[in-house]
Amino acid sequence: MQFIEYKGVFYRLLHPRPTILLITQCPNGRVNVMPASWNMPISEEPPTIGVAVYRETYTYQCLNYHPEATINVPNIDSVDLVYKLGSVSGKDVDKVREFRLELVPSDVVKVPTWKDAIAVYETRVMNRLDVGESTLFVFEVLKVKVRPGIADEWGFDFGKVNIPLHGAGRVFHRVETRKLFARR
Repeated sequence: MQFIEYKGVFYRLLHPRPTILLITQCPNGRVNVMPASWNMPISEEPPTIGVAVYRETYTYQCLNYHPEATINVPNIDSVDLVYKLGSVSGKDVDKVREFRLELVPSDVVKVPTWKDAIAVYETRVMNRLDVGESTLFVFEVLKVKVRPGIADEWGFDFGKVNIPLHGAGRVFHRVETRKLFARR
């Protein structure tokens, strides 16, 4: 098999990626919401999730101020909202008020949860690693919640719910709705 050199942005071949809404507490008393598709599970024990955050963002400032966050999984129906939330900075816009986001108290952390999320991780910053222009925040998962009837031991049931997978810019993808199990 032959390969050719890829001339596009290097990371696009690793997309689409699940998009989450990272909610943080900020120094001015506001709550900020940032969509992030550069996220991943890191470890089962302790349970951790990594999220790459550009160091020039308001979210970066907020995480340095208060080291807790909620990682909120949106439904595919929220794709327009997800895009709009990522198109403005929390430095300039109170995103919660501007986009009329309804937040509810979390169970373990002080940072609130987005009421319309289909799943939520309540987390605390455990570690961080500066890489280039970004910081990989390692969040310890303190509690996981999911809406009833949409997930099983393998994760979401994509016959019942779907999540936005970010491609590039305004491009999002859906997950195929049937499971495919590999042969043993």
